[in-house]
Amino acid sequence: MIISTVVGARPQFIKAAVVSHAFARAGVTERIVHTGQHYDADMSDVFFGELGIPHPAHNLDVGSGSHASQTAAMMTGLESVWQSEQPDIVLVYGDTNSTLAAAMVASKMGIRLAHVEAGLRSFNRNMPEEINRIVTDRLSDWLFCPTQTAVDHLATEGMTEGVVMSGDVMLDATRFFAKRAAEQRPLEQLTDQESGSYFLATVHRAENTDDPVRLRGIFDALGRVGNPVLLPMHPRTRKLVEGLDLAPSIRILTPVSYLSMLTLISHSRGVLTDSGGLQKETIWLGKPCVTLRDETEWTETLEGGWNQLAGASPKAVLDAVSRSPAGPPPAFGEAPRGTASDGIVRTLLA
Repeated sequence: MIISTVVGARPQFIKAAVVSHAFARAGVTERIVHTGQHYDADMSDVFFGELGIPHPAHNLDVGSGSHASQTAAMMTGLESVWQSEQPDIVLVYGDTNSTLAAAMVASKMGIRLAHVEAGLRSFNRNMPEEINRIVTDRLSDWLFCPTQTAVDHLATEGMTEGVVMSGDVMLDATRFFAKRAAEQRPLEQLTDQESGSYFLATVHRAENTDDPVRLRGIFDALGRVGNPVLLPMHPRTRKLVEGLDLAPSIRILTPVSYLSMLTLISHSRGVLTDSGGLQKETIWLGKPCVTLRDETEWTETLEGGWNQLAGASPKAVLDAVSRSPAGPPPAFGEAPRGTASDGIVRTLLA
């Protein structure tokens, strides 16, 4: 059996790491295709070495572009690769343009498709990610759902065949790599005195970065939380904030590796983010989260106020930061048996 795994963005590298290790343990041949959606070395290359993922068999070097042009370039490249390799299964992760492109090409070529993180819904079709999820789920032969909520979403949409409640591979990754991260000191930019006193923030979603009013509101709030804010910044976002008058308490960092991100979360007071994956990692590491969006796919994180939806209003963000969660962090993403990554491999080999 030959598995062709398609990745293109940082969260997909992390998810693929634990599943790739499970494939290796099972003796399965996996060939990774990197679309090049994230092409900066700090956003891509460092992850393969740090996470122990085999370097891609193919890199399409697609780079940036509009949704249509980027997806079209990926589809052309993937079709060429698979005409040559003839994989048995194509495996995709999440909700990026790489996910969508691979799903459409695999479906048209008659290659069986497996979607990890199926069934997530924000119910906001203005988000490109929501369209990518819906289309990919409809085309998939295996739908690996991280939670029962995701299973229920698919059932509501009439999809029950091929649906597997696998648990969350990101929980596998967080547990495995947090042990390594615990051995690291905080980043060099962080002094011992600051450890535990700062907030960590990330801002990258188009709904925030492409809306000047929302972007100004978010950075206004970040500058007024009363503590230093460390903000590893995507190169695209860095260009968009060049004209803003940022508070001196906001410290912009270059993109950091996954282990460094886990370290920063663990040493923080809490996290403010518009990232889907970071919401989960923050809760799993026992830190409160404020989500800079109006909705979340990960409704389980909202239990006990551990994650709060604040949007981009400075007042809403600051009010959320001032509130403390109640009770222990919510538990979610557990696999029915063993780990999610091993369960996915067992299902595909059955």
